[in-house]
Amino acid sequence: MSWTVRAFERADTDSVVALWEEAGLTRPWNNPRLDIERKLAVQPELFLVAEDGTSAPGVPAIVGSVMAGYDGHRGWLYYLASAATHRRRGVARSLVGEAERLLLEMGCPKVQLMVREGNDGVLGFYDGLGYERFTVSNTGKRLVVDA
Repeated sequence: MSWTVRAFERADTDSVVALWEEAGLTRPWNNPRLDIERKLAVQPELFLVAEDGTSAPGVPAIVGSVMAGYDGHRGWLYYLASAATHRRRGVARSLVGEAERLLLEMGCPKVQLMVREGNDGVLGFYDGLGYERFTVSNTGKRLVVDA
């Protein structure tokens, strides 16, 4: 394993946004930099990155990310991504495992996530980690519109 999982640092911002764009996680209605700032204001210790240790000294090579949160009832995972160059090497599995460990440490009994329709490869990944599929309808309401 040539990467390490650690807490996000502000210096990682550009690399993480680029990773999310490469992975197709960004959407026009969500400003990724604002999402990062919001996460840093709430449980920043649950924002994790995977850093490749083989990059040039002083230049973090972020090859994965995950945001987790715990609301006292259940945990959630967001923005799980791994760089195309590092897929199928265990980066995402390591990030999910560390997020689950931190959530459990906080007393979290259950973790959930949302997967966009049609993303069957990702559903297969989570199946392999023991996640159950639910038949539910998600609803949402935007309280703040990102510019």
